[in-house]
Amino acid sequence: MLFKSEYKNKLVKIFFPIMLSNLISQIQMFIDRIFLGRMNILYMSAVGNATAPVWTTMSFIFSLSMGASILISQSVGEKNIDKAKGFAASMIKYHNILPVLLFIFWMLGSPLVFRLMGVSENVMGLCVKYTRIYSPVFLILGLGASYSVVFQTSNYTKPLVAYGLIRSVLNIILDYLLIFGKFGFPRMEIAGAALGTTIAEYAGAIYLFYVTIAKRKQFFTSPDFKTILHAKFLPYLNSAKLGIPSALEDLLWNVGNLFIIRILNTINEMAAGIYSMVFTVEVIFVVIIGALGSGTLTLTGEATGAKDLKLYRNVVKTAIKWSFIVAAFALTFVSFFPRLTLSLFTTDQQVIEMSVVYIILVAANLFGKSTNIIVGSGIRGYGNTKWMLFTQGLGTVGVVSIAALFVFVFKLGMLGVFLAVLCDEATRAIINAVKFLRIRFS
Repeated sequence: MLFKSEYKNKLVKIFFPIMLSNLISQIQMFIDRIFLGRMNILYMSAVGNATAPVWTTMSFIFSLSMGASILISQSVGEKNIDKAKGFAASMIKYHNILPVLLFIFWMLGSPLVFRLMGVSENVMGLCVKYTRIYSPVFLILGLGASYSVVFQTSNYTKPLVAYGLIRSVLNIILDYLLIFGKFGFPRMEIAGAALGTTIAEYAGAIYLFYVTIAKRKQFFTSPDFKTILHAKFLPYLNSAKLGIPSALEDLLWNVGNLFIIRILNTINEMAAGIYSMVFTVEVIFVVIIGALGSGTLTLTGEATGAKDLKLYRNVVKTAIKWSFIVAAFALTFVSFFPRLTLSLFTTDQQVIEMSVVYIILVAANLFGKSTNIIVGSGIRGYGNTKWMLFTQGLGTVGVVSIAALFVFVFKLGMLGVFLAVLCDEATRAIINAVKFLRIRFS
C-alpha cells in the first residue's frame, strides 16, 4: 500500500504534465478563437458548428482507448508487465483503422452533417472548408491516442509538455500568419486557422514519434517493434469491449452537445458563436480537471489490481478536493471579470453584455462537471465502464429535453440552454457520487 504522501506525489507526477500539455493546447485554441472572433463573429459560429461533430468522433477514438488504459493499469497493479505490454502492442497496431475511415467520412460527408445540424447557408461553406482542411489529423489520431495511454500508464508524462508547446506555439504563429496574411503569407482567414492547426498537429506527432524511440526505456509499458508487429487482434478486441462503454458515453455527451447547437441555431446565427466563446473559457479549466481524471483513472486502476480499497478511495477524494479548488477559482475569476474575459473574443458590446450571465453559469457548472470527471474516472478505474454510459445516456436525454422545453415552451432563449446544462451536470454528479461510495472490493 502507498502512503498518503506517496499516492499524492504519484498523482501529481501523472496529471501535472498532462495538465500542462492540454492547458497549453487549450490556450492555443483560446487564441485561435480570439483571432477569428475579432475578425467576424460568424467565424466563431462556423468553428463552433464545425468542431463540435468533428471532435465528437475524435473523442470517440480517445475514449475507445480507455479500455486499454484500464487493463494496462490493472496489469501493472498485478505486477504483470508483460501482460501490460501485450495490451499496449495490440492497441498500437490496430487502433488506427477507425480514424482512417473517419478521415474519409469527414472529407466527403461533412456537408450532410452540417445540414442535419441546421447550419445556415451563411455559415455552411465556412464549416465545410474548415473541416476538410482539418480532417487529415485523423490519419495520426489512433497512434496519438495509443501512445498517450502508454505515457500515462508508465507514469512518465513529461514529454507531453514539450509536445503541447510544439503544437501550440507553432499553431499560434501559423494562425497569425495565415488568418491575417502577415509577412507575405496569403490571407486565408478561417481556412488559415484550419491549416495552421493541421500542420501543428503533424509537427507534434513527429516529436512524439521521436520521443518513443529515443526514450523507450522510460516507458515500461511500451512494447518493442517486434511485439507490436506480432500482436494479436484479440487483446485489442478485449480492451475495445471495455472501452466501448466509455467511448459511447463520450459519444452520447457530444451528441447531446450537437443537439444543443441545433437548438441554438434556431435562435439566431450568433447563438452558436456565443456558446462556443463561453465554453472556450470553460475548457481552459476543464483540461486541468480532466488531467486529474487521467491520473485518477491510472491510480484507481492500479489500486483495483492490488485490491487496495483505502488507496482507491483516497485517490478519488484527493482528486475531488483539488478539482473543486480549480472550480472555485474559475467561478471567482469570471464573476469579478466577466466583461474583460469576453472582450478578448469580441469588441461587440451587445454580445459581451448578453454573455455575462452565461459565462458565470458555465463557471458554476464546473463543480458538477468536476465530480462527474473525477468520480467517473474512479468508477472506470474499478473496471466498471457501463455505469458511466448509463448515467450519460440519462444526461443526454435530460439535457436536450430540458433545453428544448426551456427554449421552445418557456421561451427562455439561450438562458434556457445554459440552465439545462447546469441541471444535467448537477443531477449526474449526485447519482455518480452515490455509486462511487457503494463500491467494494471482494
